[in-house]
Amino acid sequence: MTATNPSGSQVQPDATVGVDPLAEGTSSHEVIKSHGRVPWRFLGKRSLFYLFTLWAALTINFFIPRMMKGDAVSQYLARNQNVSPEAAEALRALLGLDTDKSMWQQYLDYWKLLAQGDLGIAITHGMRPVTEVIAGALPWTVGLVGVATVIAFTLGTVGGAVIGWKRGSKLDFLIPLTTFLNTIPYFWLGLLAITVFSVNLGWFPIGKAFGPGVSPEWSWSFISQVIHHGTLPALTIVIASLGGWMLGMRNMMLTVLDEDYITVAQAKGLPNRRVLWRYAARNAVLPQIQSFALSLGFIVGGTVVMEMVFSYPGLGKMLLDATNAKDYALMQGVFLVITLSVLIANILADVAYAFLDPRTRQTES
Repeated sequence: MTATNPSGSQVQPDATVGVDPLAEGTSSHEVIKSHGRVPWRFLGKRSLFYLFTLWAALTINFFIPRMMKGDAVSQYLARNQNVSPEAAEALRALLGLDTDKSMWQQYLDYWKLLAQGDLGIAITHGMRPVTEVIAGALPWTVGLVGVATVIAFTLGTVGGAVIGWKRGSKLDFLIPLTTFLNTIPYFWLGLLAITVFSVNLGWFPIGKAFGPGVSPEWSWSFISQVIHHGTLPALTIVIASLGGWMLGMRNMMLTVLDEDYITVAQAKGLPNRRVLWRYAARNAVLPQIQSFALSLGFIVGGTVVMEMVFSYPGLGKMLLDATNAKDYALMQGVFLVITLSVLIANILADVAYAFLDPRTRQTES
């Protein structure tokens, strides 16, 4: 509806009426232009960057194992002396290590097999397909390290936000305490946990993912065993990583609380709970999201030390064994899964950034 000024001309209504620039974190003019806009330019540039990163990572994944001294066939022949030279050559050809092909031809074959979803065979696992071997270990790593990382991130971020908001209170003692626990070597923390809670108190099993003589199945009896066996290693991961999340969020909160828009929000009489979570924590958590995305990506790689201390099956221990045995196909398969997980996690973090941070939407205009 238009209004008429004293001169008789019509005045168009102000489009910014009803828009709260503070609530949107930017000026009212920019809010109207950018609110709800999908940042395609930002996402497109990031997609091109990740495609190049994927090519570079997979190329490095091909060349680095072949630059190492020895190969899987040599290791296999050292353990099995009765293999004929003809069988050894056939094995090299099967693994793509035949010397009559140039490195460039092997590289092209590598990409061709990747496009077909063929990651080769794992010589250290009875000539089983690499995809099958990885599929057997991946759920254990993601289920344990993934859940523990999400719990540590949630507790650390929420706790750091509250501690930063109530700076100078008694809650500040949690920062040096969790930071101290973060500095303890993980293998020592794991061994200490096993000694106290498994050997002395008998609350948890010493290791493994489930009890001896038990076959994996979808039943409550088996699931309860997995939870019981995984509780202690999960707790050690949470304790070892909680300090970093809490300290990072607390420091970002201290920086954000000095910003003018926090002062204005408090001057407007907004409830402290809303100022804390809607304004301060929302902006302070942005750097945490990127770190969380990286940690999610490296979840797939597992925690090698944790898997060794608790004898837990997972990709981390599998990668270590494959490296020692020069099992190129398995090494490349695990590295591929880790690379894809890191890239996907970072893409999701960029998407979250694009919608949480208005500045990325403003670059579209």
